[in-house]
Amino acid sequence: MNVLLGVGITDGPVVVITDLVAAMSLFALLVRRPSRRWSRRRWLITSAVTTLLGAATGLGMTWLLSDRLDLFDADLTPVSRGWIVAGFAGVALSLVSLWRATWRRAVGSVLAAALFVGTATMGVNIDFGQYPTIGSALGISSIEEGLPHIVKAGEDAPSIASWRVPADMPSHGTLSSVHIPGPVSHFDTRPAVVYLPPAALARNPPRLPVLIMMSGQPGSPQDPLVTDHLRERLDEYASAHRGLAPIVVSPDQLGSPGINPMCLDSARAGDSATYLTVDVPHWIRTHLNATLTPGSWGVGGASQGGTCASQLGAGHPELFNAILDASGQQYPGLGSYAKTIADGFGGDLRAFEAAQPSTIMAAHAPYADTIAVFGVGALDSRFMPGIKILAKDARAAGMSTHYVEAPNTAHDAHAWGAIFAHGLPLIAAHWGLDR
Repeated sequence: MNVLLGVGITDGPVVVITDLVAAMSLFALLVRRPSRRWSRRRWLITSAVTTLLGAATGLGMTWLLSDRLDLFDADLTPVSRGWIVAGFAGVALSLVSLWRATWRRAVGSVLAAALFVGTATMGVNIDFGQYPTIGSALGISSIEEGLPHIVKAGEDAPSIASWRVPADMPSHGTLSSVHIPGPVSHFDTRPAVVYLPPAALARNPPRLPVLIMMSGQPGSPQDPLVTDHLRERLDEYASAHRGLAPIVVSPDQLGSPGINPMCLDSARAGDSATYLTVDVPHWIRTHLNATLTPGSWGVGGASQGGTCASQLGAGHPELFNAILDASGQQYPGLGSYAKTIADGFGGDLRAFEAAQPSTIMAAHAPYADTIAVFGVGALDSRFMPGIKILAKDARAAGMSTHYVEAPNTAHDAHAWGAIFAHGLPLIAAHWGLDR
């Protein structure tokens, strides 16, 4: 069962076989008549017209749901639109081939329609990169529950500068699923995911910097480390730097995939901000060998998580001195400007403005020792203007600011993985892990 859940659905043999079978099925439906009651010429004309009508319907649906109703809160890329159009075209051809068809042809047509839907869905998923395996698509995590056994760092713990690689140090870090309670915030959450680098698993570990990472919305705590491939980048970094890398904790800042608490304390969605800045840091200091002095903690995330990172990183310089914002919004939002103010802030315009990262940056400027990495997909026309404004305002507030555009990506996991890969070494170097 575990082997099946781990099968990749963004590349590899499953993708190749699915695409080939779908293409063969489409060709078979086009060239073979449903029954002898169809003349060859009539079927060719009917199938061609139906396929075009299906494609036009798919194109219209992408416009309505994405461009008009903004159902996805992100622009669909040409690749995703193409897969949706192709899926509608295939289903339309399957449905018309049921007319006056033999029973065998009818069964084949129904199966082909299901195949076309699945292939189009897989194509969109490949474009977004959201679900790399069957298990992730089903919401089943393969991450082990509970932290591995780790030695508690004492007063004689080696510093990062004096750290020497022991012979028995693991070659890779670990992922663990843990529950981080909210005794102060009382914020109800899903389990968090923790990455411990190889050095943290050694017999006499050093205290290490901490990076708190958050997913987009909807999303799950494992997304930054698994879907966005941050775990792989951390292992690569640790391999090149004596097993040293940041400890990464990915808590649940949402509480539920369908709710956006906007990383604020509110009666509407609970005290998310207190959970992230009080409860989570307390748990980290209690359970992990994290640095205890200010100056080596950071906060980051993708999309909604990136917005949270800019809010919290800018608002709590006593806790964080690093920000990694991948495709975050210019301000915490629940949709339109008016809806956000009305639903999220009870109509209080001043409260809304005070919660914006740029406002927070201006209020806390100048920042003495904060690094900020802002990134966006080069094709993400909706979120790029806001990211550029945040980068400009962070620079004006005194942060050491970096801006990156991930080529050939939009508002998706491919962009976020590239941004995390770019930002990790910059932040790690800021903390002295490259020495």
